[in-house]
Amino acid sequence: RNFFTKRTKELKPAVQSAPGWKLFGKVPPRENLPKDSKIIQQEYEARTGRMYKPPLPSARRKNIEFEPLSTTALILEDRPANLPAKSVEEALRHRQEYDEMVAEAKKREIKEAHKRKKIMRERFKQEENIASAMVIWVNEILPNWEGMRATRRVRELWWQGLPPSVRGKVWSLAVGNELNITPELYEIFLSRAKERWKSFSETSSENDIEGASVADREASLELIKLDISRTFPSLYIFQKGGPYHDLLHSVLGAYTCYRPDVGYVQGMSFIAAVLILNLEEADAFIAFANLLNKPCQLAFFRVDHSMMLKYFAAFEVFFEENLPKLFLHFKSYSLTPDIYLIDWIFTLYSKSLPLDLACRVWDVFCRDGEEFLFRTGLGILRLYEDILLQMDFIHIAQFLTKLPEDITSEKLFSCIAAIQMQNSNKKWAQVFASLMKDNKEGEKNHSPALKS
Repeated sequence: RNFFTKRTKELKPAVQSAPGWKLFGKVPPRENLPKDSKIIQQEYEARTGRMYKPPLPSARRKNIEFEPLSTTALILEDRPANLPAKSVEEALRHRQEYDEMVAEAKKREIKEAHKRKKIMRERFKQEENIASAMVIWVNEILPNWEGMRATRRVRELWWQGLPPSVRGKVWSLAVGNELNITPELYEIFLSRAKERWKSFSETSSENDIEGASVADREASLELIKLDISRTFPSLYIFQKGGPYHDLLHSVLGAYTCYRPDVGYVQGMSFIAAVLILNLEEADAFIAFANLLNKPCQLAFFRVDHSMMLKYFAAFEVFFEENLPKLFLHFKSYSLTPDIYLIDWIFTLYSKSLPLDLACRVWDVFCRDGEEFLFRTGLGILRLYEDILLQMDFIHIAQFLTKLPEDITSEKLFSCIAAIQMQNSNKKWAQVFASLMKDNKEGEKNHSPALKS
């Protein structure tokens, strides 16, 4: 009141005729001098016949020491003086409802606390397992790699996932270096790539540089730059200005010069990025080049349709064997493996799965080879079989193109373990070899030389 009184006294006569204001309504312009708040109150009481009485302290509950901090506590408050008081039964019911709400909240809190403790226990257990496994890998397995890599103990330990500290080293040893690439060779191709980038940026002539057409050079340069910005965008480390942007660009550019017959293909950036995260620059390039030289990766990255169809046919053999209901469901919609499997194979699941889970898939892939890539695909289909059986063509394609982000390694690997890579006593390699043999015999039977 003192505040508004003071303001009233300070008002100038020039604003005496200014329109007044009223919340949620309009009033006519003021014609008289501003009135004191006490005078306004007296006039209101005289006009309405009502007297304003401030609430007495005794009207409120005497045992309340604080204002309720949430709406749940309001049910314990007495009603205002101008409303009928609560009956005894109603007050008891409100007290019971409030107690039930408090008890339910406590239950939720206890449940969440137990959940957090469980997660922490699992995390500590996982860290202890990683630490103990790291000691075994460093002290026992890696010094005796050739003798121990195929033993049952090492294979079982391998299945559980490699410790991050030794992951890159094990990948390098498992992938091997059949191409005999050296760090010096990497530097040669890297310098060549830098020269090509410089030459292309300085001139846009139609002349060929080192046997590559302008269109090829432009596609390689622009596509690499474009793909790097799309590689693990949530990590922000491969985007321009990030710590690994130039490194990834160098590895991909050097490979483009090293294998001009393959060139750069979309999806390569994800494979190179995963290797860079686990290996030094030159070692990452060596592993990258050797990995892409494997039959399966070479067939896909060179877009060898004949070989790709053989891999899809082999995949469908084990698909029908392990998941017959889902296989028939896919077949009814003419949903072929190339719709979802190409993206998985091109990026070795690094784009489709969470990064930590993708690295664990890579662990076993380095142990088992290309077979595990297709076994992982069947494991994903098994994990979501019930959901996929309820979907049509469009929704299945969309779902498998962008898998749920909450997929866990325990659930996925339990489904992968349940997949049997055996059909009529034939393993993956035998089924694939028989498909290749049938293809060669079919080509012979259809050749013009034999017909003549």
